[in-house]
Amino acid sequence: MAARLPHVPHASGTVRLVGATLVDGTGCPPLADSEVELVDGVISYAGPRRAGLEVERTIDLTGAFLMPGFVDAHVHLSMVPADPETQRSRFVEEHVLETAAVLRTTLLAGVTTARDLDGLTPGYRDAIARGSAVGPRLHLAISMLSPTGGHADPVRPNGSLPAWAVRPGMPTPGVVDTDDDVIRTVRELMRMGADAIKVSTSGGVGSPTDDPADAGLPLEHVALVARLVAERGGRPITAHALTDAAVRVAVLGGAASIEHGYDLSDETIELMLQHGTVLVPTLSTLMRTLDPTTTSPAALADRQARQRRGLDSVRRAVAAGVPVALGTDAGVHTHGRNLTELAWLVEVGLDPLAAIQAGTLGGATLLGLEEHIGSIEAGKQADLVVTNVDPVHALGELADSAAIRMVIQAGRVVKDLDGRVQRVP
Repeated sequence: MAARLPHVPHASGTVRLVGATLVDGTGCPPLADSEVELVDGVISYAGPRRAGLEVERTIDLTGAFLMPGFVDAHVHLSMVPADPETQRSRFVEEHVLETAAVLRTTLLAGVTTARDLDGLTPGYRDAIARGSAVGPRLHLAISMLSPTGGHADPVRPNGSLPAWAVRPGMPTPGVVDTDDDVIRTVRELMRMGADAIKVSTSGGVGSPTDDPADAGLPLEHVALVARLVAERGGRPITAHALTDAAVRVAVLGGAASIEHGYDLSDETIELMLQHGTVLVPTLSTLMRTLDPTTTSPAALADRQARQRRGLDSVRRAVAAGVPVALGTDAGVHTHGRNLTELAWLVEVGLDPLAAIQAGTLGGATLLGLEEHIGSIEAGKQADLVVTNVDPVHALGELADSAAIRMVIQAGRVVKDLDGRVQRVP
């Protein structure tokens, strides 16, 4: 399903990038001494270096590796690095500027497109499009949907709100219990400009009143969401789903992708294959280390058990051929370390080129943007990253954003070869 390409400011003129080893995002073997030509922010040629050409500008990338800009299909960019009570005490403008800094950090780490799955309003997407902010191209879910007391409901048993739930500028939670609730909320999200609809078919970690094993939206409500989006031009549905039963509800209801999926049975993996459902495993968040001084022994043991089940679940899905897209749950995971996920994808069975493909063309395809981004091919937007790290043999080193020497978005250099930020408002 084709989707609207989020606009970002484009470069003008012609530029040749020569000499790099090209890893184009399609899974093809690397191409040494390559050439990529950009015309007005669009790739016009990608292949072996050509001789005897003169253009306005040539950048010599000999010794470096050139890849597509990465797509993080699961982020929460409004989750800024400050404690909840501090956030609650701030003015709206302070939070907006903190979020703008997170957007910039994410782009400079090599993520040129991101799907925010709860927390950002379209104003951020529009500001990036106008050039008044710097950040990834954004696809937005705005809010996620769950029943009262479910993963999207921030209200505590006594009716109060935790500090993290009252961050300035947050969209309204998508709490739905009836068909009418679902219809109204989904239509409001589409009216507001949602690019995707996120449903919670299980409970979540950290929710005030539910547990990961709890049921979320039922099958009939997921199917109703699918019917509603089909009536308005179509939008991908993605499901927060931590249990096997929750994944089955999401797949049968029409979800295009599963977020997390840490308890998959072989039967459900087969069901995902039959429906072409994409897995976004967010392993960077699953495998993050908890502080043993502030976490109880019981919680640490539960966490370790979930990690073991989760890795086994994703390994079996990868081995079976379930398509995978890179997603980090950044916000829970550290912003700016999005490419940590690449090494985890290798850990669960993808080879390095397949992991890069999951983080580029795989994510673009999930968002419906594969005609425009995700690989270095003629006719696509010039979203590119340059590194001195050999991604085939040292993929884990890309987790450090300093390893990304250069970032180009729509032909504009936003981070130059010396690591300096360019064209920042």
